[in-house]
Amino acid sequence: MELMAKSLTREVPSLHERGVRIHFPGDKARLSDAVAAGLLRAEELTASNQKLTLNICFNYGGRWDVCQAAEQLRQDGLPITEASLTARLALAHSPDPDLLIRTGGELRISNFLIWQLAYAELVFLDVLWPEFDVKHLQQALDQFNGRERRFGQTSEQLAAADVVQVN
Repeated sequence: MELMAKSLTREVPSLHERGVRIHFPGDKARLSDAVAAGLLRAEELTASNQKLTLNICFNYGGRWDVCQAAEQLRQDGLPITEASLTARLALAHSPDPDLLIRTGGELRISNFLIWQLAYAELVFLDVLWPEFDVKHLQQALDQFNGRERRFGQTSEQLAAADVVQVN
């Protein structure tokens, strides 16, 4: 936790100057008051920045995220629908990812963005994160570009929709 506090003090001013909005999605309930306050200060300082949003998923889990969103809706007396739940997720401010690159040879998402990854393309690489480089990124992008994005439809449904749009 000390490392996180030191990193915030060192890096946040530079990121702010560059127009980066910092967001810390995750469960902050068990953090020390000092660390929680540092995260909040960083988010508040950079809240109006618009060049880039940097999500640092700190103590984040997909199951936690869905549960906390549902609990917010319950407390507010609102119905739980796909749209209302999506709006209460910790990453509601960010679009769903198109591509997840998982390094380390693991073939699972490990409770990461379980709601948001519904229609993402997944690429699994047998390289550890410290060795991940531009060559590996290109490999993942090539795989992604070679796929048919169907968003829950079949190829036939996509083709039929294209015909309707052309006519």
